[in-house]
Amino acid sequence: MSYFWRIAEERILDAQRAGAFDDLPGKGKPLNLEDMSWVPEDLRIGYHILKNAHVLPPEAELMKDIHTLEDLLKYVEDEGQRRALAKSIQFKMIRLDLLKRRSMSLASVRDYGRKLAAKFFSRRSDTRQKPLPSRPDFNPNGSK
Repeated sequence: MSYFWRIAEERILDAQRAGAFDDLPGKGKPLNLEDMSWVPEDLRIGYHILKNAHVLPPEAELMKDIHTLEDLLKYVEDEGQRRALAKSIQFKMIRLDLLKRRSMSLASVRDYGRKLAAKFFSRRSDTRQKPLPSRPDFNPNGSK
């Protein structure tokens, strides 16, 4: 045990004997300790600081943005804004997919976009808007 450690322990014990800790708020109540055993010891303080600052991991932030945009899309009436929101949702889904390091085909992203657009465009009273067109001439692999 280092000299500094011994001095600190002695001062804490002296303060306990003098009653310095008797009137602290929360006395007698259990501590709300978070289990961070899964986080490497050298990263725990960083995780704790980020959590207290309400900073989300990039994946969670993107999911939050996607859900917010989907909720917003329900209430937007302007067709141009609806298309821009749907495009933004698709872009964020692709970014989320890349962050999660799993492969999601471009076709499935487009399919989701078409379904999303059809869902929200169909709720409008006038049906002038057509669903997003498919592009059979596009191949993500670059071959013809």
